[in-house]
Amino acid sequence: MRYWLVMPAAGTGSRLGGPMPKQYAQLQGRTILEWALAPFLQDDRCAGAVVVVSRGDTWWPEVAARLLGATQILTAAGGAERCDSVLSGLLALEGRIAGEEWVLVHDAARPCVSSHDRDRLLESAASHPVGGLLAVPAADTLKRADAERTVLDTVDRRDLWRALTPQMFRHKRLREALERASAEGMRPTDEAQAIEWLGERPLLVPGSSTNIKVTTADDLVIAAALLAARPAGSSGGLAR
Repeated sequence: MRYWLVMPAAGTGSRLGGPMPKQYAQLQGRTILEWALAPFLQDDRCAGAVVVVSRGDTWWPEVAARLLGATQILTAAGGAERCDSVLSGLLALEGRIAGEEWVLVHDAARPCVSSHDRDRLLESAASHPVGGLLAVPAADTLKRADAERTVLDTVDRRDLWRALTPQMFRHKRLREALERASAEGMRPTDEAQAIEWLGERPLLVPGSSTNIKVTTADDLVIAAALLAARPAGSSGGLAR
């Protein structure tokens, strides 16, 4: 099969702190963004990637220069929110991709996704009529709170999953979903939610809990430990 990657990377990541957006923070000798790209740029099935960055991003050109010679990489301008950036990435693919071809959307702040999880998603969702996403069953006890952070009740977690990325949908349908949401003033927090608003039901593909999203400095420490623990040669072969 063949797919394109869309990576929204226009956020500021203010909770991590530091002089640069979190996707450009250093992690085990690379930027977080490079780690997030690696499992896809080294995959022969990946036709190319669109990295969606904020206007005036001064860090991306340096990273892009290190990726010369990798799978084709396009750049698109990000929007006010994640869903706007993803739509911008999809629009950048017009003329390069057929409507029924697959697009994987992966967070630039998820540097620990494994090739195993990538392959599991591709193999499982490719035969599904809608597409799917990596997810992990909720393991912790979940509490619902009021505005004062007082517990209202305990939520039954048996049917609850934590949505991860990548998420995999057909180009035309995902574009339609995001365009409709935008026209109706609705702001999906992930691609699957936009697809759900069309009345469709994406497939949940069990992924690894190590596929963490780096949000705080603590997450950066955990991500470094996870990457350091991987066997030699299993973390991707991006150019340096």
